[in-house]
Amino acid sequence: MNTAPEPVVVDDLITETADRLFSELCTHEAVQAAEDSGGAPDIWGAFRETGFDLIAVPEDAGGSGGTLAEAIEVLRLVGYHSAPIPAAENGILGGWLLAEAGIERPDGLVTIVPPRAGDDGWSGGGACSAELAGDGSATLTGEAHRVPWARSAEMIVCVCECDGQTTVIAVPTSECEVSPLPNMAGEPRDTVRFDGATGQAAPAPDGADAAALAQRGALSRVALMAGAIEKMCQLTVSYTNERVQFGRPVARFQAVQQHLVWAAQDAALVRMAAEIAAREATRGDAPFEIAAAKLTANQAAARATKACHQAHGAMGMTQEYPLHHFSRRLWSWRKEYGSDAYWSAVLGDMATGIGADGLYPLITSGTAALQ
Repeated sequence: MNTAPEPVVVDDLITETADRLFSELCTHEAVQAAEDSGGAPDIWGAFRETGFDLIAVPEDAGGSGGTLAEAIEVLRLVGYHSAPIPAAENGILGGWLLAEAGIERPDGLVTIVPPRAGDDGWSGGGACSAELAGDGSATLTGEAHRVPWARSAEMIVCVCECDGQTTVIAVPTSECEVSPLPNMAGEPRDTVRFDGATGQAAPAPDGADAAALAQRGALSRVALMAGAIEKMCQLTVSYTNERVQFGRPVARFQAVQQHLVWAAQDAALVRMAAEIAAREATRGDAPFEIAAAKLTANQAAARATKACHQAHGAMGMTQEYPLHHFSRRLWSWRKEYGSDAYWSAVLGDMATGIGADGLYPLITSGTAALQ
């Protein structure tokens, strides 16, 4: 007899606390200043005090506990408030990898080298080689590109193939040469050179390899994009209701209303996709849900930013107005952990691999149809 799976519920207190924290700290001026300086230590410090920086990392590994779905909800609010902090890298990516591999995490910030998919449409990653020593250490050589927040990190974590074995390697940033480089939104996406850098190494357990890291990375970007699109749409509705032209708010013009409807549809679609993917990933593997969610978010980001900027007109292009905090982040995040073409190909392979008879179950049941 089939039984319904246990529901995945996010505690409302988490949402309320994170939303209140970011509302107080992520002012327009604070986000602008972080872009100029490459970080926001005050915001990050307050975020760490809540324990949200290590949510979903087990308590016995130094984390705050909680579920992946709760971590994804926090990331949605990071995107909603354009909080300039490495919330994804420190917790559900770097912290998770260290916990799975049994490597002790440092007190400071942890970031990760994005896994390289080896195909077009994948931003970041690197060509690194590693040599294992018998004492549980490893030496890394090579270069990694677009490493998030590397300049601020105490430790950089990557997944490498060593002697036919998938290995998690954690290298102190002091062992590396970091060249600062921002993304389109001014967030650090640095180049890291490993010239004989020595770090801790441990075999990657099942479910903590490069493919799993890529899945979690894509899910993190979906959550961030869901929040950013939602807030961007709310800004647009408020602005078009306040902006008066020809004696009435511009939101009452049919052409503007069309932009508002398109943007609102995309905001709702991406948030739903993020919640479904987070729910299934909390229960177990969710390659179909995450692939579909990332493709949906990528495409929606392009449509929604176009609609919101059209509705704002020239105002949306000014530094003094916050719309660009969201649109530039969306343009950056949609390129990370897989482009439209990459995830379209992944979904296409799933659909063709399961065959004609399995296509409808794949659409309706997701990853469960592949098992």
